[in-house]
Amino acid sequence: MRHSLLLVFSLVAGAGMLLLGGCGQPKWNSDYLLDQARLKGGAKADVLASGNTINPDVEVRKALERAEVEGEKKRKKKKESKRYFLGHKVKRGFIKSGRGSRETLETFSYLPEQQQLDTYAPLKYLYDSKKRKLYRTSSNEVDQARYKVLHGPYVKKIDGQTVEEGYFYIGTKHLRWEKYRPDEEGTLVGKDHYEKGFVRDAVVKYYDGDQKKIKEVIPYVYGEVQGTYYRFYENGQVQWTGQYEKGRKVGTWIHYYDFRGRRHHEFQYPKTVYDQRFEPYLVKEYDRHGTLIYEKDKLDKRSQAKR
Repeated sequence: MRHSLLLVFSLVAGAGMLLLGGCGQPKWNSDYLLDQARLKGGAKADVLASGNTINPDVEVRKALERAEVEGEKKRKKKKESKRYFLGHKVKRGFIKSGRGSRETLETFSYLPEQQQLDTYAPLKYLYDSKKRKLYRTSSNEVDQARYKVLHGPYVKKIDGQTVEEGYFYIGTKHLRWEKYRPDEEGTLVGKDHYEKGFVRDAVVKYYDGDQKKIKEVIPYVYGEVQGTYYRFYENGQVQWTGQYEKGRKVGTWIHYYDFRGRRHHEFQYPKTVYDQRFEPYLVKEYDRHGTLIYEKDKLDKRSQAKR
């Protein structure tokens, strides 16, 4: 009887141990059990799954998806940024000319839609879409259906080597412009900085307190008057233009009528700052219709024009 009770007790104890052992962690992988555990714990979708599973864990999978989405956004942004420059939508263009070692390639951007040009900008740079040429003008009257306003990066290459590069802003030179010698070293031979058509360090004076009507632009380079000077009428038309060199007037200075950029007088100063000084003299004079009425030592019809 005693032996029978011991046998029964052993069998019951063994069954209990087996049941307790079944309540421990399984020593094999089970995606089903892991999923059930996450559901019971109310875990979020991107919580890291514990233990090894056949598929990548949820966090890694979500991270990969996020990286792919961010990468796609960056690619779209980069692609889109090429279509815009300083807030304006642009198109790309190029002009190729010459042959062999003199083959010239100009790449540029232009505004596909019409844009108001700056009245005060001394020069406007345009792309003739009909003749496929770049040119500049001082006029504010431009047929933008044919002449596209340059806006964005510009690069000029000769035989594959960069000789000039810079930026345009709504038809004007902007930021840094550099020129290089077409040699093996690509030596830098010139560098200028512009602010929407004017020398960056120029002193600008205005007619009004709101600083909308420019009176004159005095060019400065390293603290010295150097470069092109402009003076305007109050209606925005150019009144005077000329060159300064080391603080002195040089070359030809032009005086304009107050409409359509029409010339009135041309005065001659020493060609360079190193030439002997002399009093400026009148070289040419035009009437209001643009007809030449005086040219030094050649023509003088000023008395007739006054009648």
